[in-house]
Amino acid sequence: MSDAILIERAGAVTTLRLNDPATMNAMTPQMAQDLHRLLQDEVAGGARAIVLAGSDRAFSTGANLKAAVPEDITGFDVGETLENDYNPLMRSIRDLPVPLISAVRGAAAGVGASLALVCDVIVAGKSAYFLEAFARIGLVPDGGATWLLTRAVGRVRAMEMMLLAEKIPAPQAHDWGLVTRLAEDDAVEETAQALAEKLAAGPVRAHALIRQAAWAAADADFATTLETERRLQKQAGETPDFAEGLAAFHEKRAPRFNG
Repeated sequence: MSDAILIERAGAVTTLRLNDPATMNAMTPQMAQDLHRLLQDEVAGGARAIVLAGSDRAFSTGANLKAAVPEDITGFDVGETLENDYNPLMRSIRDLPVPLISAVRGAAAGVGASLALVCDVIVAGKSAYFLEAFARIGLVPDGGATWLLTRAVGRVRAMEMMLLAEKIPAPQAHDWGLVTRLAEDDAVEETAQALAEKLAAGPVRAHALIRQAAWAAADADFATTLETERRLQKQAGETPDFAEGLAAFHEKRAPRFNG
């Protein structure tokens, strides 16, 4: 396990912080593997919401090419690290049973942007920006970027981001629907933490099922989505959290979800 990811715990909220100032938190295959393991470990350890954060200068500037690509690229398979390191990470994020919030300050570029945008709630500082820089070096967006962008902002805007490889300032990203919360730069992590605490106090099993249903719906037709909701609703209705939520509704009080 590298020391490029810091673990910060506050109650049922865990913050995993990318911490490689020299590269502005550029991702390496080892960091992707470590983040994969840490996400699983924190959920197993009782985290009920997770915040992904970086530093004030950058959430992440993308892949560290010096760490991943040899000087002689003859016969080198650039996609192999996706198969071995980054794709397993992104699939694990999709399948996590707890909500994830990204706290974006500064640059979120390349696979770093994918990591920020795959979260459930994206909080960005007003001076942050998103950059699909792949075309600048003759590569294809990865980390699920083509899927994430087209579903968040539509094909045309996603195509502009990927083909022109221009910075998209956070206010513009917010207007486009790429960012869910816009905050002052010095309030990004405070905002993300407050949202995480709210989620951590919520119905754990319902949150897991909501995430499962939403991800399934993104690739399903309407009829299939209705069937999925029916199946998952049965599961949600059998949880103690539903019993507590219903009791709180009838008693006109705030629910006390215990997971």
